[in-house]
Amino acid sequence: SDLEGVTYRVLNTDAQALIQSSATHRVQLGQSLTRGLGAGGNPSIGQKAAEESRADLQQALEGVDLVFIAAGMGGGTGTGAAPVVAQVAKKSGALTVGIVTKPFSFEGK
Repeated sequence: SDLEGVTYRVLNTDAQALIQSSATHRVQLGQSLTRGLGAGGNPSIGQKAAEESRADLQQALEGVDLVFIAAGMGGGTGTGAAPVVAQVAKKSGALTVGIVTKPFSFEGK
């Protein structure tokens, strides 16, 4: 990033999406559970993937002051993992802000 003191991290269950990201710090959630194939639109899988990766999340968020969580609420990873990420961020002492998109009626549940 061009902002001094700002570190961007991208978190996803989909390994291909992580590869395509320009963020230098990447965390693949639920490697054992999803095998890098995403959550398949299932929030329960997204949540379980984040829980599986809780130690990685704690390490990624260690020492941070502010966390912005940007997620889409129409799929599995954003809907299921964002609350877990928020819990970990809050527990680390970081000010935590969620920015989410509400799905259209044809997306997710």
